[in-house]
Amino acid sequence: MDMRPDPFVPPAPLPRTVPPSRLEIIRIILRNPLELWGEPSYTLPWIRTNFFGQRTLIVNDPGLIKHVLVDNANNYRMSDVRQLVLRPILRDGLLTAEGPVWKRSRKAVAPIFTPRHAQGFAGQMLRQSEDYARKYESAGEAGAIFDISTDMTELTFAILADTLFSGEIVTSSGHFADDVNELLHRMGRVDPMDLMRAPSWVPRVTRIGGQKVLEKFRAIVRNTMDMRLAKMKADRSSAPQDFLTLLLDQAGPEGLTKEEIEDNILTFIGAGHETTARALAWTLYCVSNSPHIREAMEEEIDAVLATGTKPVEWLDMMPQTRAAFEEALRLYPPAPSINRAAISDDSWTSPKGERVVIEAGVTVLIMPWTLHRHELHWDRPRAYMPERFLPENRGSIGRFQFLPFGAGPRVCIGATFALQEAVIALAVLMHRYRFDSTDQTNPWPVQKLTTQPQNGLPMRVTPRIISTTA
Repeated sequence: MDMRPDPFVPPAPLPRTVPPSRLEIIRIILRNPLELWGEPSYTLPWIRTNFFGQRTLIVNDPGLIKHVLVDNANNYRMSDVRQLVLRPILRDGLLTAEGPVWKRSRKAVAPIFTPRHAQGFAGQMLRQSEDYARKYESAGEAGAIFDISTDMTELTFAILADTLFSGEIVTSSGHFADDVNELLHRMGRVDPMDLMRAPSWVPRVTRIGGQKVLEKFRAIVRNTMDMRLAKMKADRSSAPQDFLTLLLDQAGPEGLTKEEIEDNILTFIGAGHETTARALAWTLYCVSNSPHIREAMEEEIDAVLATGTKPVEWLDMMPQTRAAFEEALRLYPPAPSINRAAISDDSWTSPKGERVVIEAGVTVLIMPWTLHRHELHWDRPRAYMPERFLPENRGSIGRFQFLPFGAGPRVCIGATFALQEAVIALAVLMHRYRFDSTDQTNPWPVQKLTTQPQNGLPMRVTPRIISTTA
């Protein structure tokens, strides 16, 4: 008899049963695009729709996803709406650049994110996690309430600053997490003018005030670049051989322009850590509501840390911890949508012989949010069940039904970095403390640039008492 408790079902919008009107669509998108999707998006392999005059194919079939993102990726460019949202922030950064500019940037950045190179950051990830964990000592034995959403943003920024910039990001504020939240709130959301494909020079009401905070981030990037360039000019051997130096070394006629380097630095400072931060916060929240999962993770973490094993090995040695993080990535994918547009006519035939025609100009919308909760692909899709991702089970998960990092040529370059960072951070935090939901912990997922908990994620943090007896 299975005595395990029913799995925790964390909060999320229910599938809509009635299609919204045009006016309702605008209101929902302004409020929270995750609330837009109806039952067909969670039950059918693909759906054709006309979205504000734009022919759209919503895709939840792994085979068709593979066709668009991998097999015929050259026929698909970034969609107009996505670029209208992101390009004002990131310009020609790695997430938004296309064509030759993207190829140059990808080639410049790729060496530092190879799995072998990323593993070299484990020591710094451990040190920053341990340093940040000391913050919770102020809670005392009784514990105290902290906004874990903000805290994880600060922690991942500290890791990013140390690993990729050697601690030399020139910030002008001690409230970096608040600055990131303001930037994404002001700039990282769809505006009605985007849906209508209005030119970029048409003002976006939802982004009023956003330019000021964006310029603040641009100033941080320029000051950081100037400081490193001065160090490189004074004594080239004294400059750290990190992401920042690597990018600056790419400057020149055959490499990256100064503006492209600035865009890529902003991409990693402003957004590179944001996705991991959100997933860490959602993980701690889901685990706090799943006591049997938390106990299994604590046992695993305590056992591995007791051996003195180096942190570079933790990702492979902590399958329970990794599974808990990946299940949070499934339920709350940091990047909830992937948008493409067909350049020329295309078609795909399913194994059952069903032919899908994709005409030139059609927007293809692949949504990890609905894909990861789709009834065709997951058992109890709304429930938090990390056992799906344990080594003995993960073979049943198709490559293209789980897309927290995307797929194809534009797959997230920092995937290995993010997984290692997450496991190390969770191990350090959960070894020392327990994170519990309270009456104030009522998160609601909202789509901005990432999937964020509305109004933060207040949780009680208390020290753990670890038995040293067998």
